[in-house]
Amino acid sequence: MGRRLGDYTKNNTKCMVEVNGVKLIDRVIRQLSQVGISRLIIVDGYQGQQLKDYIGHRYDDVLPIRFIDNPIYDKTNNIYSLSLAKKELCEDDTLLLESDIIFEDGVLQMLLDNACPNLALVDKYESWMDGTMVKINAFGEIVNFVPKEAFDYREADEYYKTVNIYKFSREFSRDVYVPFLEVYTKVMGRNEYYEQVLRVITFLHHSDLRALPLQGQKWYEIDDVQDLDIASTLFSSGVTKYHEYHKRYGGFWRFPKLLDFCYLVNPYFPTQRMKDEMRANFDTLIANYPSGMYVNSLLAGKYFGIRQDYVVVGNGAAELIKVVMEEHSGGKVGVMFPTFDEYPNRLSKEQIVAFRSERADYSYTVDELMDFFADRDLSLLLLINPDNPSGQFIHRPDLLRLATWCTARSIRLLVDESFVDFADGFGENTLLNNDVLAAYPEMMVMKSISKSYGVPGLRLGILATADTALIARVKKEVAIWNINSMAEFYMQIFGKYEKDYRRACELFVQERRQFFNELSEVPYLRVIPSQANYFLCEVTSRFTAAELTQKLIEHDVLISNCTLKRNMQGGRELIRLAVRDRKDDARIVEILKNL
Repeated sequence: MGRRLGDYTKNNTKCMVEVNGVKLIDRVIRQLSQVGISRLIIVDGYQGQQLKDYIGHRYDDVLPIRFIDNPIYDKTNNIYSLSLAKKELCEDDTLLLESDIIFEDGVLQMLLDNACPNLALVDKYESWMDGTMVKINAFGEIVNFVPKEAFDYREADEYYKTVNIYKFSREFSRDVYVPFLEVYTKVMGRNEYYEQVLRVITFLHHSDLRALPLQGQKWYEIDDVQDLDIASTLFSSGVTKYHEYHKRYGGFWRFPKLLDFCYLVNPYFPTQRMKDEMRANFDTLIANYPSGMYVNSLLAGKYFGIRQDYVVVGNGAAELIKVVMEEHSGGKVGVMFPTFDEYPNRLSKEQIVAFRSERADYSYTVDELMDFFADRDLSLLLLINPDNPSGQFIHRPDLLRLATWCTARSIRLLVDESFVDFADGFGENTLLNNDVLAAYPEMMVMKSISKSYGVPGLRLGILATADTALIARVKKEVAIWNINSMAEFYMQIFGKYEKDYRRACELFVQERRQFFNELSEVPYLRVIPSQANYFLCEVTSRFTAAELTQKLIEHDVLISNCTLKRNMQGGRELIRLAVRDRKDDARIVEILKNL
C-alpha cells in the first residue's frame, strides 16, 4: 500500500509512482518488452482497478498483459500474492520482479544471458540497503538467506542484498519452489515474504538457485519519500542530473558509486587507527552531551598550540563565518575575486570592494593588494590563503607584511587558512601561533578542520585572534552546545595522531604533484598550478565547462563548474577538480582522456 510514500500513494499503487516523469510500471513494461518476454502477469491489490484502467490496452501491440487480483492485500503479504500466480509460475520460465524497484536497462538481459536457469540478482551490501540479504560461496551458490531481523553488522562485508529480481526455470518452480510455497503458506500463514521460502529451500533442499551479483549497474528500491528522491537523482541525466546532485550540498555518502571531485578534503587522514579509536568510543559518545565552550576552546587551543582565550570553536567554519561577517555588516570589506563565496555572500553589494586579478592564473601579490586598497577606506580585508578556487598562495613573511600594513591603517585582516596545510612547506606557513597572534591583535585567522583533516562530517572549525574581547563576543553568539560529542572527542585524541597527520600531508603533496602532471596531459585542459587540494582548470577546446561537467556526471563523477562562480571574468570555461587518492585521481584522468 506504500504508506511511507504518503501522498504519492494516497490514490495510487506503488508502481504508479513517477521517477523523473515516468511511472515505474511504464518503465518496467518497456524494459520487459525489449528482452522478448512472451507475457506479463501483474498481481494487483491496493488501487488495482486504477492500475488496470491506466494500462488499459496501451500495450496490446507490445506485450500481452494479464492481471491476477489479490482481494485481501491488506491482510496478507507478498507470499500470498505470489501464490495466487503459482499456476502461471509452473507453466513457463519466469522472471519475478517486485513493483517498487527501478533499475537500469541491461539488467534483465544480463539475467537472461546467464546460462544458469535459476538466479537471484544480488548486489554487494551498501549502507542504504535494507531487507533480505544473502551469503554466497565462491561458486555463486546461496548458502543462506538473512532476513532483516537477523542482520548482523559485524558480518556486513559478507552480505549481498537481494535486488528482488529472480529468474526461475519452469522445472524449478514446478518441482521445488511452488511445492515448498504451498507447504510454507499452510504452516506459517499468508502474512509472510516469498523469500522465506527460498531460505527454507537453501537449508533443506539441494537446489540449483545461484546468485548473480551486479557489476556496478544502478538500481534502487523505493519505499519512502527519501528513496524516491535518491532514485530520481540516480536515474536522472544531463543538466537535470547535475542539478539534482548539486542541490544537496553534501550527503553524497548516499551514493557510494559517486566519485565526488567537488569534495575538498585530505584523502590520507584520519588514519584507520584513529577511526577505530573513535568507533570504540561510539556508545559512550552518542549517549552523552558534549562539553560547553570552556572545554572545547581548551581542546582547540591544545589542538593548534595556542592560548585558550584566543580561540573559539564552531560547528564548522561556516557557523563562525556567519558571526564574523555580521560583526562587519556596516563597513567596507576588501575581497579578492574569484574566491570562496561563503564570505561575500554574507555581505551586501555596497560593502564589497572587489580586487580582480588580471592574470591568467588569478594570482596576485601582497604589494598589489596594498596598492589597490590603499585609499579604499576598508574596515576589513579578507584573504583566503590558499584561495579557492584558484589555489593562489601567499607565504607567511608576505602575509605578515600585509598584517603590519593593515594594523597601521586600523583595518582588520581576516585570513582563512583552511587549505594551508596542503601547501609546500606546510608547517612553516600557518598563522596559528601565539606570538604571531599577539603581535597582530587586529588579525583574525579562520580554519576549517573539515578540509585538511578529512573529517567534514564532524563539522569543526575555529576562529583565532588575540582580540579576546572579539572571541568573547563570538562565543556568546553561538549555541551553548554547538558541536557534538564525537567532534569533541576527536579534538581530544588528535594529539596522539599528529605525526600521522604530518605524514598524510606529505603524501598529499606527492599525490598533487603526480595528479598535476597527469591532468596536464589531457589535451583540452590547461591546469593552473595550485598550493591547495584542488586544481582550477581551463577547458580550452572540445567542450564548454558545462558540457564537460555533464559528460562526467554520466560517468558518476562530480566536478565543479567554476564558470558559474561570481567574478570569473573573461568568459573563460573553468572547472575545479579536487585532489583525491591515487586510485580516484587515475580514474578521472582515464575518463578525461577517453572523452
